[in-house]
Amino acid sequence: MKRDPYPSDLTDEQWALIEPMITAWKQGRVKRSATGDPGSCDLREVVNAIFYQNRTGCQWRYLPHDLPSWSAVFYYFGLWRQDGLDQRIQELLRCQVREGAKRLEDPSLVIIDTQSVRAAAGVPKATTGLDANKKVSGRKRGLAVDVLGLIIGVVVLAASVHDNAAGTALLDQVAERCGNRLEKVLVDQGFKDEV
Repeated sequence: MKRDPYPSDLTDEQWALIEPMITAWKQGRVKRSATGDPGSCDLREVVNAIFYQNRTGCQWRYLPHDLPSWSAVFYYFGLWRQDGLDQRIQELLRCQVREGAKRLEDPSLVIIDTQSVRAAAGVPKATTGLDANKKVSGRKRGLAVDVLGLIIGVVVLAASVHDNAAGTALLDQVAERCGNRLEKVLVDQGFKDEV
């Protein structure tokens, strides 16, 4: 059944970039499964549903009926995160954008910073804290980006955690993704010598 496209749907060109990785992932899962059943879900439509949910912010159960069932979409979303497929796709796209900007795949310089944000109601107390400097009760998010603003690493911690812990975790991600090419990391005064 053909449906009217949503603004968040992948274009044919975008799908062509990630389809080989998703197909290879699916073939690997089928080989490891006990039944060998590839399933009947259209994975392009699963990606479209994930993008729809991400763009609109709707709850999984509120996905439109002309997309795959919310449970199938959530199932694949969880599997792809667990297997690291989402990270591999992000890395592939990041490298392609850098090459398109006439830069090498891996950056030699990254910028790291954190921000404390208030937690929404209902967020478990075990994952939140109080940032005494900024007087914010919630979580601390940290980003490592290259000079193009492309994300290299992300951490989310309790707001009570010091910037050093976030910085160290981000540096571990940056080292893993950038290899030996990284020469310099820019940070603000919130980070101490440990970072």
